[in-house]
Amino acid sequence: MSLQGAAGTEELIFYVNGRKIVEKNANPEQMLLSYLRKRLRLTGTKYGCGGGGCGACTVMISTYEPASKKIRHYSANACLLPICSLYGAAVTTVEGVGSTKTRVHPVQERLAKCHGSQCGFCTPGMVMSIYTLLRNHPEPTSEQMIAALAGNLCRCTGYRPILDACKTFCKESVCCQRKANGKCCLDQEDDLFDKEEKVSTRLFSTDEFQPLDPTQELIFPPELMRMSENQPKRTLFFHGERMTWISPVSLDELLDLKAAHPKAPLVVGNTSVGPEMKFRGVFHPIVIAPARIPDLNVVKRMDDGLTLGAACSLSLVKDILTNAISEYPEEKTKVFCAVLQQLRTLGGEQIRNVASLGGNIISRKSTSDLNPVLAASNCMLNLASRGGKRQIPLSDIFADGVGNNTITPEEILVSVYIPHSRKGEYVSAFRQAPRRENALPITNAGMRVLFEEGTDLIKDLSIFYGGAVSTTVCAKQTCRTLIGRHWNEQMLDEACRLILKEIALPGSPSGEKVDYKKTLVVSFFYRFFLEVLQSLRTMDPCRYPGIPMEYRSVLQDFKTKIPQSIQIYQDIEPSQSPQDPVGRPIMHQSGIKHATGEAVYIDDLPSVDGELFLAVVTSSRAHAKIVSIDTSEALKGPGVFDIITAHDVPATNEFYYSDGPEIIFARNKVICVGQIVCAVVADSDIHAKEAAAKVKIEYEVLEPVILTIEEAIKHNSFFEPKRKLEHGNVDQAFETVDNIIEGEIRIGGQEHFYMETQSVLAVPIGEDKEMDVYVSTQHPAIIQEMVAASLGVPANRIMCHVKRVGGAFGGKLLKAGLLASVAAVAANKTSRAVRLILSRGDDMLITGGRHPFIGKYKVGFMNDGRIRAVDAKYYINGGCTPDDSVLVAEVSLLKMDNAYKIPNLRCWAYACKTNLPSNTAFRGFGFPQSALVTETWITGVADKTGLSPEKIREINMYKENEQTHFKQKLDPQNLIRCWNECMEKSAYYSRKTAVNEFNKQNYWKKKGIAIVPMKFPFGLGTRYLSQAAALVHIYTDGSVLLTHGGIEMGQGIHTKMIQVASRELNIPMSCIHFCETSTTTVPNACASVGSAGTDVNGMAVKDACQTLLKRLQPIINKNPKGTWNDWIKEAFEQSVSLSATGYFRGYNENMDWEKGEGQPFTYFLYGAACSEVEINCLTGDHKNLRTDIVMDIGYSINPAVDIGQIEGAFVQGIGLYTMEELKYSPEGVLYTRGPDQYKIPAVCDIPEQFSVSLLSSSQNPYAIYSSKGIGEAGLFLGSSVFFALRDAVTSVRNERGLKKTFALNSPLTAEQIRASCADDFTEMVIRRSLREVRSTSAETMLLHPCVPLTPVITDLPSSHLL
Repeated sequence: MSLQGAAGTEELIFYVNGRKIVEKNANPEQMLLSYLRKRLRLTGTKYGCGGGGCGACTVMISTYEPASKKIRHYSANACLLPICSLYGAAVTTVEGVGSTKTRVHPVQERLAKCHGSQCGFCTPGMVMSIYTLLRNHPEPTSEQMIAALAGNLCRCTGYRPILDACKTFCKESVCCQRKANGKCCLDQEDDLFDKEEKVSTRLFSTDEFQPLDPTQELIFPPELMRMSENQPKRTLFFHGERMTWISPVSLDELLDLKAAHPKAPLVVGNTSVGPEMKFRGVFHPIVIAPARIPDLNVVKRMDDGLTLGAACSLSLVKDILTNAISEYPEEKTKVFCAVLQQLRTLGGEQIRNVASLGGNIISRKSTSDLNPVLAASNCMLNLASRGGKRQIPLSDIFADGVGNNTITPEEILVSVYIPHSRKGEYVSAFRQAPRRENALPITNAGMRVLFEEGTDLIKDLSIFYGGAVSTTVCAKQTCRTLIGRHWNEQMLDEACRLILKEIALPGSPSGEKVDYKKTLVVSFFYRFFLEVLQSLRTMDPCRYPGIPMEYRSVLQDFKTKIPQSIQIYQDIEPSQSPQDPVGRPIMHQSGIKHATGEAVYIDDLPSVDGELFLAVVTSSRAHAKIVSIDTSEALKGPGVFDIITAHDVPATNEFYYSDGPEIIFARNKVICVGQIVCAVVADSDIHAKEAAAKVKIEYEVLEPVILTIEEAIKHNSFFEPKRKLEHGNVDQAFETVDNIIEGEIRIGGQEHFYMETQSVLAVPIGEDKEMDVYVSTQHPAIIQEMVAASLGVPANRIMCHVKRVGGAFGGKLLKAGLLASVAAVAANKTSRAVRLILSRGDDMLITGGRHPFIGKYKVGFMNDGRIRAVDAKYYINGGCTPDDSVLVAEVSLLKMDNAYKIPNLRCWAYACKTNLPSNTAFRGFGFPQSALVTETWITGVADKTGLSPEKIREINMYKENEQTHFKQKLDPQNLIRCWNECMEKSAYYSRKTAVNEFNKQNYWKKKGIAIVPMKFPFGLGTRYLSQAAALVHIYTDGSVLLTHGGIEMGQGIHTKMIQVASRELNIPMSCIHFCETSTTTVPNACASVGSAGTDVNGMAVKDACQTLLKRLQPIINKNPKGTWNDWIKEAFEQSVSLSATGYFRGYNENMDWEKGEGQPFTYFLYGAACSEVEINCLTGDHKNLRTDIVMDIGYSINPAVDIGQIEGAFVQGIGLYTMEELKYSPEGVLYTRGPDQYKIPAVCDIPEQFSVSLLSSSQNPYAIYSSKGIGEAGLFLGSSVFFALRDAVTSVRNERGLKKTFALNSPLTAEQIRASCADDFTEMVIRRSLREVRSTSAETMLLHPCVPLTPVITDLPSSHLL
């Protein structure tokens, strides 16, 4: 049947939130996300990544199955769902769940009241994941709950409060706080609470929650039921601008279509074809959607196995297998169990709900977790074409690697047969990924062995690997050779060598970990060997002794559990007025709006008449001259309005803030990949992006291309000034010490990964060159300044508005200014409003992040652990422009001492100038890097002296009133208190004993524990950077409008400012409203950075309120019994001004770099964190078991917000130190451009037990209400996990007799952990690599500085292989 003969385009009929949608011109290329946001103006569903990796766009889809009369509800990523696939479906978005106008749903209410939203951008997606689960299971188990959130990322909260909200729906109470005494099992010891102090552990009250009532939900539209029951199914055709979508209803018709269009892909869930079209520019003129064909959805149980239709979703397969396992005897379900094991961690729930079994197989991706285990298990594929049907083994499609042609283009996969396992058959599946859940694997495997009956002689063996090369591979030769062997150590040894020889792993361009993959390949086989030995034992314990006790734990994979958590803070004084909100855990002012999707971000602003969309064209070379820019093709594109280049900038294109320019558009040359060269404006974002891809730029490469710190040092490429701090007599001290260690540590960069990408809407007003700029930024004043300068107009014509920011973390300062200027220049040239919303990939490519860091150190110390001298050099990779790099280098010097008194110290900091996108401010600002270097040499000293790291820390900690290395006074009493309290609350010593005991009893799994102190100096270094202003209006009805210069980006600043105003004016918070931060109300505001927002703006708000109160005082004195409204009315009638500004001059801070002394900080925050981890020595995987944090944050204005900041920062620190890895090509192109390649912590990464205590009765005379600025400090505490991992690795190396000192770099990924746990398998791999490439043996040594190349371990007793 040909397309020409086909009917015209159908009407697409579906429902959204109970409303019928009839789309007459459905475009097959349009995804549900853009349809909801642009067409239906439902902006609660957010764009976070566009690739199904972050869950911000989660919606619920409901479909009706007339045969079973069942309604199915499932969550899905709107960014991957083509609208054409929704015919007859009902979509529920966050707006349909509940709103402040109608009724707030219990899910929304609890998420908000449990403080589960900070910036709020990920919240609607979280709501939809939880809501969908509750529609299917009104009383879910905690396992179901945690699985439902695996596909949702949050960058602010650290997940704990989100999970707290979830627990309130679970049927089993997860925490035992409901015990009579209100205490939790985490504090078995009663001495956790001092009897005198009143502490509280409740951040919310469950009594106020409305109950969940399943009868109140939206019903499935009856019209859709009638449609599916009464209308005969017919083929649907949707014709778009460039693409046709065909959805047939019978297998015959599908076969005809496939014969006519052999190249057309079959799309069910669009989770493979979608991203290819979106990110790789693949285009298909015809797409066939076979999901409605009954033959492709069969589920058939046979005597010897299961047949599952190719269009069955992975979630359905998961349910079917789970049921089968519960019904069949164990020996029949080994295959099912192994497949199920892989399904549990494959993608997030949203992906599994739509992705199909057939698609997973047919795409032949090497990253498929299912293909190796299905191939190893002898699964069969049922194929059909016009020529008839046939059945082939699944393993055939991988038989000769990539270009396999076993399936012809016109054939389709109808169903998959999964056999029962037999007696004496064992099947297992393995995977290792950068993150345990919702991450593509580094390597995976499926293995099966069948023994001759009643023996351990191998009758049949199959081993398949994925993730290793471009598709699934089979170790065929190995399997053949081993048939007939006994399942013993000789077989194991031979198998490992054969596998390594057979599975060739080419080095891939994206810096992939070849040695690590090879190690995994043999480690997986070894793990299979152990599993089978253990199973043989259950069959016949007399003949098969199984494996030693200390090996057994490695057979258990790490599982994600809902964490148990406790938060302890000081209660308010009983004398405090009930109306005074300061010190109470008050919900975020926008919490409910976050949860209902009503909170407006930049891209949610309604479109302005005639608005244009802007797409940037970026450099593809790291250092090159621009020879020519050819825009002719681009200008011909549909909807293209104009192209903007440097020539269109009316005034300033380069801003000189320090040693080099920040550039809007590249003019004659480019200095990094991702630099903006020009921009396209068009009538839609799709048209703008299509045109941008057609701009041709010719380059002439310039030398040198400097990418790394080493290259910068070699070419002497630095930003000035270089900084140095010296104190004491270093050289003399080195002569008197007992011992000296030297070393270096590398710390990788970090992407901000704020959930809302960089966003600007520039609206020219049309007269006097005025322009409204709506932008997601931390610093509206710099946006105003840069936009005004680039347009050549005075700043008073540029009105910059910020309502809220969807996360920033330091990444929305200068970069946001440059991007706002790009949009403003375009708006100025076209006289139209211009919207610029970066895609996640562009955002990661263009904007830079935390500075990569190399710390080199020389440390002199005495045998008793006293550190006498330190000589350190820090190099940071600044990228191509100065940005804040020199400042970051300075801060890393000023804060490098962390909590330690170092009598003689010399340190240098260099900001390297390289051809990478410019790195910038990021939460912690240099401290997380330099303090990690310090803690690294602390553990180095511990190793050398044989003392424990915590002893070295205690010996060298600041003890009494002392001076820092830049001669600022400090009183460390609260540092000592935090340390002691953390020691006590975490029961450190008894747990350390337990860890050692565990490590003695387990060979392949080890635990580690570490406790790390922290001193975090607060201050911005100069007074003018911390000034602030506020403006308070009182209206005649008594309501108050408040504004100030601070920006709300999730840290709850507006909530705290309303708390301040409420206390000062002595009126309820409900009378006070905050509208937006704008340059029109508060001019010249400083950036919201450096944890200082609440400190400085709080002072300004207080000042304004006091001014107003002073004016009202005579009226109040006259009528003390009157109400607030009486007084305000009277004041107006007496012509008393009811508006006031408030001002704070800033902190008196200074630093003299010539003398190396000053008072750059105003006060210090202190803290300590103890973390315990468990590692798997075979894979390098780890699990965070428990973390206890004690923080001194003065007197908390809002404990819920502050604890949220500590936890969120801590989890971001876990990301920095253990997971988040940026990868570049040798040409300086960033590979990691989205959540698929770049892994931030997910729900599975937070500690299973997580406790945060705020140090009680701590005072801080310098800040508002004795509080302390808290946004950044907690991040460094994530290093306690890094050092706990180091502790675990140390115990492995000690047990294996590896005496050589070893260096661990950050992030401490599974790859590094595995390489440091050297054993026979890493040895084999290294020897093999050496044999393969004699010439690059030096490189291998560099790759593994910690693995001795001589075969050390082979002299271990042979049982250790076992």
